[in-house]
Amino acid sequence: MATDVIVLGAGIIGVSTAIHLARRGKSVVLVDRRNPGEETSYGNAGLIQREGVAPYGFPQDFGMLLSYALNNRVDAFYHARAIPRVAPFLAQYWWHSNAARHKLITKAYAPMIEHSISEHADLIEAANAGHLIRKDGWTEVFRTPAALESELTAARLKQAEYGLTFDELDRRELANREPHLSGDFAGGLTWRDPWSVVDPLALTQAYVALFEKLGGRFVHGDAATLTPVANGWRVSTKDGPVQGADVVVALGPWSDTVTQPLGYRYLVGVKRGYHMHYGARDGAKLNGWLMDAERGYLLAPMNQGIRLTTGAEFALRDAPKTPIQLARAEAIARQVFPLGERLDKEPWMGARPCTPDMMPVIGKAPRHRGLWFAFGHAHHGLTLGPVTGRVLAETMTGEKPVIDISAYRPERFRA
Repeated sequence: MATDVIVLGAGIIGVSTAIHLARRGKSVVLVDRRNPGEETSYGNAGLIQREGVAPYGFPQDFGMLLSYALNNRVDAFYHARAIPRVAPFLAQYWWHSNAARHKLITKAYAPMIEHSISEHADLIEAANAGHLIRKDGWTEVFRTPAALESELTAARLKQAEYGLTFDELDRRELANREPHLSGDFAGGLTWRDPWSVVDPLALTQAYVALFEKLGGRFVHGDAATLTPVANGWRVSTKDGPVQGADVVVALGPWSDTVTQPLGYRYLVGVKRGYHMHYGARDGAKLNGWLMDAERGYLLAPMNQGIRLTTGAEFALRDAPKTPIQLARAEAIARQVFPLGERLDKEPWMGARPCTPDMMPVIGKAPRHRGLWFAFGHAHHGLTLGPVTGRVLAETMTGEKPVIDISAYRPERFRA
């Protein structure tokens, strides 16, 4: 099977890249070991985070670091046995999160976020997927007036610099928006610019259908079999070997299965996360996406039920599930909203691929012809899928990218 481009990884990043390449007349084969969208792209919070101009940094305050070290929080949890392996990543992550460095990173990161809604809107319309989207933002709620005011101060700065919009909610206004939420909260903040997705898997599947309508092909295969050949690259699939002049590695947390054998050793960490779906008791309704900001979990009214998502678990990527955060978050969430029965047989777990400088790796591999990277999107894979696909396809076909992607170039790391 011959093609112009092989795209490895059928999550939101790989699928979006495949679409944009196909739109530019390239023949594209999309390869994944599983069906499209069934890994990290399935289990996220379903937010297209237009407000997320600043990537999630590592805490710098000593008191906060001590709190995390106790390992009893909801928003973060770690496997003690994994710390020696993940320590080099955490050390660099902490260094890049210094206030001055984080500010510079935000400047480089924000242009991607600024195109998140417009690029999704393009694909949503083309894929006829509007029924999967809500455009009423999402809400952070706060238990103390001090925490609320701190977030409002930060939001005003974002508003002034990036034109973001939000609503301030006092206790009464929050109760009007979410009448079945308990009175534990002092107020909240609703970001108006983001969109939400009621079924992230269905959105990825709709994008795959668009890709196939454009002439693309999806096949099951093993990315680890990727091999350079005389005229490009070859990978084994269930439909036989596929050969292409170019290959895109969009494998998220599994990208090292390809990059390391080729001599690229990126320091990419993994933040694992969990979710569970619930019913609601006594006719209660959750009207919108809601984050308990001081506890670190999120509730989302999705098609499968109310999805509870957790913060970050620092562990080895392939270690067995330890849904301790989920249990902690569920116990708290049941106190503030009448969650019903669990709807899933077991907790879902996924892995977010994270770089030390909090920015994705996008661009041409430094030492191989026809090898391209698109991974490391951390918490914003769903948000940044379509814009990543566009700028990478533009670069591969010799166009000027819609934004400057030099900050995301692979060679910024010694790999």
